[in-house]
Amino acid sequence: MGNNQNNQKMNFWSIVLLTINSIIGTGIFLSPGAVAKLVGSKAAMIYLAAAAFAAVLAVTFAAASKYVVKSGAAYAYSKAAFGDEVSSYVGITRVVSASIAWGVMATGVVKTTLSIFGKDSSDMKTVTIGFITLMLILLIINLIGTKLLTLISNISTIGKVGALTITIIAGICILIFSGGSHIEEMNLLKDADGNNLIPTFTTSVFVTALIGAFYAFTGFESVASGSADMEEPEKNLPRAIPLAIVIIACIYFGIVFVSMYIDPVAMVTSKEPVVLASIFKNQLLQKIIVIGALMSMFGINVAASFHTPRVFEAMANEKQIPEFFAKRTKGGLPLTSFLLTAIIAVVIPLVFNYNMSGIIIISSISRFVQFIIVPLAVISFFYGKNKEEVLQANKSFMMDVIVPIIALLLTVLLLVKFNWAQQFSNKLDDGTTTLNIKAVVSMVIGYVILPICLRIYMRGKK
Repeated sequence: MGNNQNNQKMNFWSIVLLTINSIIGTGIFLSPGAVAKLVGSKAAMIYLAAAAFAAVLAVTFAAASKYVVKSGAAYAYSKAAFGDEVSSYVGITRVVSASIAWGVMATGVVKTTLSIFGKDSSDMKTVTIGFITLMLILLIINLIGTKLLTLISNISTIGKVGALTITIIAGICILIFSGGSHIEEMNLLKDADGNNLIPTFTTSVFVTALIGAFYAFTGFESVASGSADMEEPEKNLPRAIPLAIVIIACIYFGIVFVSMYIDPVAMVTSKEPVVLASIFKNQLLQKIIVIGALMSMFGINVAASFHTPRVFEAMANEKQIPEFFAKRTKGGLPLTSFLLTAIIAVVIPLVFNYNMSGIIIISSISRFVQFIIVPLAVISFFYGKNKEEVLQANKSFMMDVIVPIIALLLTVLLLVKFNWAQQFSNKLDDGTTTLNIKAVVSMVIGYVILPICLRIYMRGKK
């Protein structure tokens, strides 16, 4: 990669901040009421339960990172544990899903920015211009080098965490000095038919809400994708990822807690672009929250522009795809991989007319693949059953066997309780549903046709 000073590696705290940046995105600012609509006053506790859920999976990924330090995260772990057949599938589906997830996040920042500044966020031409502009900015940042990218990632992370922390502190002060909470008002909310808006709390409702809250913690699985650009990843990643999850859990709990007690009705019913801002009446606080939301959305796009191309680069380094995808610029950017993944990130949302709900499902499926393969890989590393040589790490039966087994069981729960029918259907204005053809076709291309093409290419090379 050369000795360019812009290509210096990330230290421990930069990795922690990158992890936070990769996880805290738009959700906590734009839609903190989604879980509250399901469980009412229990929302803050649901986020703690989701944090415990995420922590188990995050610790499993952290355990894998002490055995394998190659870039690619789940791809690299699956290759070391199970060889080419499994890893090529994990790799190509991760590239597709990560690119689409990047597109989802880019759509979010463009649409929200347009809404905040009073522009029409439903106009295809305006959104497309904003989308391409954002991608060009991200390309320039990445071309300059890891040093600038790390600096921007750190600043945006500190900015969004700062805005959320100020919001929590201000919220606590409001609760102390305003003379009471308004949380009970949520239980009085009615829907259009006059029924209670908050459903009866059942096991099914709990699991659905838990899964909804859990997705606010995803992103940790991509952090190790660029481990080659990090200092001592085998030591720093296993410490950085769990620490970041703990910090995020505290922030999410605090935000949901104060929001629920100050104005739960606004949190559930607000139509403002940044829902969290509408909970507070103070204009200065509203501006801090809006600025924090914009920094958060831009920051998570910077993180995505770092992670996503490096999965494809990792596959090129292992000669599973053409090697020119691994070629780097002087600043350390795998340019061809960046351009390919950026094109996917632009084209898929455009095909879906920037409909967020239609795109999200395609990127979510690959996470299930990773959450099954990585725990199994860690167990294989512990027992020395891996296909390729791994580092001689400090083994722990609890962290390398028990925790991965729990992670595996939790993932199966996710798969069983995931509402597959709803995810592959469109709700029409008259209340009926129809099959989401675009989602089905995209899934078949990304998860069946592309992996088959990759296998044909790999066998041809052999």
